Amino acid sequence: MATHPILGLLDKGDHKLVLAESCTGGMICASLTQIPGISSRLCGSAVTYRSETKSQWLSIPLSLIEQYTAESAEVTQAMAREVLAKTPEATIAAAITGHFGPDAPREMDGVVFIAVSRRVGEQIVQVTCIRRELVQTDRLSRQLEASQLVIKQIQSSIQ
Repeated sequence: MATHPILGLLDKGDHKLVLAESCTGGMICASLTQIPGISSRLCGSAVTYRSETKSQWLSIPLSLIEQYTAESAEVTQAMAREVLAKTPEATIAAAITGHFGPDAPREMDGVVFIAVSRRVGEQIVQVTCIRRELVQTDRLSRQLEASQLVIKQIQSSIQ
């Protein structure tokens, strides 16, 4: 039986993954748990949908959220860094935030930020942070598209 590509990459690099999800609402983790054997490599996901939860669960300063908004590169990077810091067994973390409407500012509607961090020895380093405009227009399709983008970003970050 063939191994799923992301599981193969996590195995090859001896990585354990943790996630911090906002706009995807746990969909990334749910999709990964469909892969047989992923339990050896997936630590879990913190679904921090609201600013207060990001602050309380991940120690994201509310001042950072107020300065840049919850849907920003800066907050997404902090989410990836902090979820990794709070999960000592994990070696790689991915985080996502974004606007899916209905009250999103027009220029931000359908925009997501994806960040990946890695543990290198005792240090946590930022691997990448990208901004993407989603193609899909309805909420569920946007969540699915965003989830797939995160999985692809994780794969490209550990190859």
